[in-house]
Amino acid sequence: MEQPRPTVGRPRVLLDRRVERRLAAELFNRTWDLLAKKRRTAEEDDEMVHTAHASRFHWGVVGKPLNRSIGEWQLSRVYADLGRHEPAAYHGRRALELAQKRGLAPFYVAYGHEALARAAAVAGDRSLRASEIGKARRLAARVRSRDDRRMLLDDLSTIP
Repeated sequence: MEQPRPTVGRPRVLLDRRVERRLAAELFNRTWDLLAKKRRTAEEDDEMVHTAHASRFHWGVVGKPLNRSIGEWQLSRVYADLGRHEPAAYHGRRALELAQKRGLAPFYVAYGHEALARAAAVAGDRSLRASEIGKARRLAARVRSRDDRRMLLDDLSTIP
């Protein structure tokens, strides 16, 4: 085990960095597996929330701004999927803020807007939903990877 790393404003954990990184990724993937299920039990819904938060926590310790932004996006997606607009909007705003403040690629900024559009849809706010989808679509034009752009546009098309 490594000695605790001195941090300011970041959690301190006594795990080896490789272990912590692997744990963050495995928890992220488990969350995604649960999101993809057509039917989940209440226990699986709870597990999905907990694994998403745990993944984000560990990325907060060993990840880069990109990992933290993606973790916030995943939390927003989880809460939107559960019909909980307030935490979906909160984590969507965090994903967008991290992407913008850290100068991440347009793909990640667009996904911040995607998260906010999805949260707005859950809240029944059609105007905000349309505005956020428009922002994400405009950014999609700046995404260099055709596959990434297609994935983003496909995700935008699933927002009710």
